[in-house]
Amino acid sequence: MAAAKGEEAPTEAGEGEAKPNGSKKKLILLAVPLLLGGIGAGVWFSGILSPAPPPPPAAEAAAEPQPVNRQPVFVTMPDITANLNAPGRRAFIRLKSQVEVAGPADAAALQAAMPRLVDLFTTYLREIRPEELRGSAGTHRLREELIARANIAAAPARVTDVLFTEILVQ
Repeated sequence: MAAAKGEEAPTEAGEGEAKPNGSKKKLILLAVPLLLGGIGAGVWFSGILSPAPPPPPAAEAAAEPQPVNRQPVFVTMPDITANLNAPGRRAFIRLKSQVEVAGPADAAALQAAMPRLVDLFTTYLREIRPEELRGSAGTHRLREELIARANIAAAPARVTDVLFTEILVQ
């Protein structure tokens, strides 16, 4: 029996080694094509293997429209006078401004939305405290807030700037 066990042991060990070797070969045979396919897909999608677009013919290049130098359009806002948020005292602001838009189409959209724009400006100004308007930083914050509100009111028109003609805080 000892001899039988001795004979079986190498046979089992030999079979045991053969099975993992066969599964390793299968794993390698499956992994290599998948790995090569993944690398190929990565190279293709990165644009290295994709063909470059042909250059446009000279006739098409000449037919392309040249960029138009658009002049901004300025829309004058009505004068706004509003009370400021100053507990215990009376404070008010008088604001004269112009709104800059990209073109005539945006100016027409802004004119159509003017009542909404004046309402948004006035409502915002009534919530400001006089201390918030001091200095150039206060004026800059006011400009940024008014541009954001103007873009909301005049959407889809794009407001590029709000220019102050007069700011009076008393």
